[in-house]
Amino acid sequence: MSIRRTLTTTGLVVALAVLPSCASPSEGEEPAAGASTGSSTEGGTSGSADPAPAGQPGQAGSGAPSAPALDPAYAVDPPGPREGAIEPSDMILIGKSAFSDETVAAIEAIKGIQRVVSFSHAQVTVEGNVLDIAAVDPSTYRNYTPVGSADLQEVWDRVAAGEVAVLPELRKQLPIDEAGFVKLGVGADAPQVHVGAFAPQSPLVDAVVNSAWGEELGMTPGNALLVSTGIVAPQSVRKAVQGVAGDGVSVQLTDVATSQGIDPSVQQTATPVGSVSDVVGTFNYTVIGGGRIAPEPSWVASHISTEEIPILGTVTCNRFVFPQLRAAFEEIVARGLSDKINPGEYAGCYYPRFIAGSTSLSNHSFGTAFDINTPGNQRGTVGELDRQVVSIFKRWGFAWGGDWRYTDPMHFEMDALIDPR
Repeated sequence: MSIRRTLTTTGLVVALAVLPSCASPSEGEEPAAGASTGSSTEGGTSGSADPAPAGQPGQAGSGAPSAPALDPAYAVDPPGPREGAIEPSDMILIGKSAFSDETVAAIEAIKGIQRVVSFSHAQVTVEGNVLDIAAVDPSTYRNYTPVGSADLQEVWDRVAAGEVAVLPELRKQLPIDEAGFVKLGVGADAPQVHVGAFAPQSPLVDAVVNSAWGEELGMTPGNALLVSTGIVAPQSVRKAVQGVAGDGVSVQLTDVATSQGIDPSVQQTATPVGSVSDVVGTFNYTVIGGGRIAPEPSWVASHISTEEIPILGTVTCNRFVFPQLRAAFEEIVARGLSDKINPGEYAGCYYPRFIAGSTSLSNHSFGTAFDINTPGNQRGTVGELDRQVVSIFKRWGFAWGGDWRYTDPMHFEMDALIDPR
């Protein structure tokens, strides 16, 4: 399931709400009473923000838990009223490292470039989905969002206060808990951030946090740029921008990205954060069709290997995964559980591709996930996997898709780096 969505600048629905002290509605269910769904009007939007915010208990007698208070350590200065014009982000640049002040100044000096705004970009895994997240200065980034979002002051006040703003389309897909928090990552210690607003964002962005949260998530400061070309066609300056930015930088035209999820004709950059970031790093890749990608050869050579493990035989994975993967299978053998895994129903580990029907990277692209016993463990079911086998994989640092809100019981993915010695 993909969480990439197409945005347009007209007909927007903005749902501004703090999550109530009850579970967010499931797919196909009606929103809970009092929850904001928002409505659009010509030239404007409407929404509500009356559910109990973080730090305020649920209604008496409801049985709902009290929501944790927001941590002031993740707050930044409030942005104040919006200043300057609302502009389109005609190009988005994403690099493996921060853009230097000299590079930003050189891009700004290109004839036809109107404005350049720096932010941080990364991908974080949320229950098998890959969320494109931006860490921003709310006072500057907001001018690059659709007008209904840019002018909703409370959205940017909440982001500055340490909450996350996400696309309205993701309201029913994210695993938001009863207190309104969502875990950004796979591991048990992955940080949790309160969902403060549902609002449209710039292309290639699913969710927005402030710079303090960007630091907590391990995002690279200033590795992305929003570029406005005003009345100049962005295609006419793209080559010049690429020349200044360098061949290793992804330079995407947002009109293409908005309609297709990404611009498939240009090099892309993967910037994962979270529990897998230490074993994945960052890498560039190209789209080769059929939902597949081709990571740069140097990354494949340094990160991917083929080795023998018990039961399954020869498998290809991220080389950093093998010590704990092998240890898990050795324990399964030692405990007499080998017959609980069918090697003929193994569906792979390293498979560089997008999540089906999307342009969001699958964890299989990193070589940190694997699928076993596929026929009896389809999505949305409790699955048939032996729970002793599941517990062994968990003990060796692999999260299980059977624990997700929308289950995927064949799927395991690395959520902690464990040295078996």
